[in-house]
Amino acid sequence: MKTIYGLTGLVLVSLLLFTCKKTPKTLTSDEAYPMHWPENFDPPLIPADNALTTARVALGKRLFFDPILSRDSTVSCNTCHKQEFAFADDLPISPGVEDRLGFRNAPSLANVAWLGVVNRDGGVVKLDLQASVPIEDENEMDFTLLEAADRLNKHPRYVQLCQEAYGRPADPFVITRALGAFQRTLISNNSPYDHYVFQQKTDALTESQIKGMQLFFSEKASCSNCHSGFNLTNNKFENNGLHENYDADTGRRRVTLKPEDEGKFRVPSLRNVALTAPYMHDGTRQTLESVIEHYNSGGSNHPLKNPLIRPLALSPEEKTDLIHFLESLTDSTFILNSEYHNN
Repeated sequence: MKTIYGLTGLVLVSLLLFTCKKTPKTLTSDEAYPMHWPENFDPPLIPADNALTTARVALGKRLFFDPILSRDSTVSCNTCHKQEFAFADDLPISPGVEDRLGFRNAPSLANVAWLGVVNRDGGVVKLDLQASVPIEDENEMDFTLLEAADRLNKHPRYVQLCQEAYGRPADPFVITRALGAFQRTLISNNSPYDHYVFQQKTDALTESQIKGMQLFFSEKASCSNCHSGFNLTNNKFENNGLHENYDADTGRRRVTLKPEDEGKFRVPSLRNVALTAPYMHDGTRQTLESVIEHYNSGGSNHPLKNPLIRPLALSPEEKTDLIHFLESLTDSTFILNSEYHNN
């Protein structure tokens, strides 16, 4: 969910690791969730203590859409991660309880099953712990996992669902693992780009999109040096020269405390990128055109900027072709998939 936290979040995650070592009891319902991983993707690593079952995914989905996890019951995971925006948001910074604002843009949740460390700065060690951050952040849900669990255990339906999914009442383990289970089902791999490259449908892309794709993977633009692989990201942390000063948010340095990590953020997947504006970790780029112009200009002069970020001298036609290619990464079936609807 929305990644607004500092060292406090790391402490919370450490506490969660300590309090959640208890092994789940025998499940009441352990029917395997009918998951079909894309053939052209690497297989994701599913934790042994959180195998995907129908009951766990159903519980996680219910929790994802339920504002019950926020202090005033006004904010849910879905508040900041909407399906029509590829489970991102259309605001630079999504408001939390009482309309409080943090300082980071909500990223897309598409294909998070393939993340190792999680969040824009990698401050959470695995997806199954990530929910602790927004729930316990004062600018997001402003609750605690223990308070949330106590609230859930007062609802008979949640008591039943938790027992069916994990064989125990609601607790921090159940809440975070169920949300992780549901998020692993958010798969996007059916864009025109996928049809063209992996299904070899030669008419899936327009002439301009093909030119843009060729430019994207060329040495001239060098986009694919960072946006590579089946998910169009190398999942590394880079300083892309967005700002000359990162005092407002030092990025990965907040996690590692290393000066050399200042201004470094996870390279995002570009899948569905046309749907996830505004862009960058702080939502300061409103359009794809402004993003292209940032990279075309070579970015700021920050000393830690990745040396691949340099003036590109792209022509107006090349910029247009690049944007058309990025639009070909939109997976309409993903944003319309009824399996993800709140029902």
